Amino acid sequence: MATATHSAGSDTAHKVGKGVEPLRAGKGYSFLLRKLHSLSGIVPIGAFLVEHILSNFEALNGPAAYTAQVRFLNSLPLVRVLEWGFIFIPLAYHALYGVYIALRGKSNVVYYPWAGNWMYLTQRWTGYIAFVYIIQHVLRQRFMGESLPEHPGMAFHKVQMELQNPWMLAVYIIAMIAVCWHFSYGIWLFCAKWGITPGNTARKRFGYVCAALGIALCGLGLASLYAFVGPNYQNAPEDTDRPTSSISIQAPLGAPGLALETWVSDRTVLGHA
Repeated sequence: MATATHSAGSDTAHKVGKGVEPLRAGKGYSFLLRKLHSLSGIVPIGAFLVEHILSNFEALNGPAAYTAQVRFLNSLPLVRVLEWGFIFIPLAYHALYGVYIALRGKSNVVYYPWAGNWMYLTQRWTGYIAFVYIIQHVLRQRFMGESLPEHPGMAFHKVQMELQNPWMLAVYIIAMIAVCWHFSYGIWLFCAKWGITPGNTARKRFGYVCAALGIALCGLGLASLYAFVGPNYQNAPEDTDRPTSSISIQAPLGAPGLALETWVSDRTVLGHA
């Protein structure tokens, strides 16, 4: 029987040295963190974004309706637990880890200007815009100035005063477009990565659905901004919960030295006498 023989030199030549172990899906913390990042963009952050835009849409019905919406949200049970557990903490994780992912990635749209690469680049830049905008928005509207949870009647006026600055209005408009784009394309990415839309045909059709959702949300958001800067509510009170101040009116002729309230009261009594 013939047997195969190998020389010592051959064994040395074909010996594979120890190298870097290849990454495998599901191994390590990176896979879990990325999945959590993807999921948090839909729930709870995406759900909160939709609610926030719909709540602000109440501004079109006037300061009183907007105050009622703010009061309702702040009257929910365990509202501060909900605020921190389902808004601030998930938002901080999604934003910080998203910036970390974006800084590690490299765009090759200059060399390969395909649609997918442009979407990749746009998603990163809209994320940066949303990151900066949300920080200033939360600080200015939630933690600076009048506390809206304790004074919901001042909510409309507080936003209105901020948007009186044309630069801030421009920031809000740009941020609204960027946030709605980031969210709608994020839904498309989520469904593609989680296997909800397998195949190119399903992803293409779902892309139209996401585009329509993004346009609708952006339209609602921009309409809400118009409610604060448009002509309908320019004379909105500073606090809708505060009674309007009385106006001093001169007493009519023939009632010298009498206060208006006394004169009206006397006339009413005489009229019923």
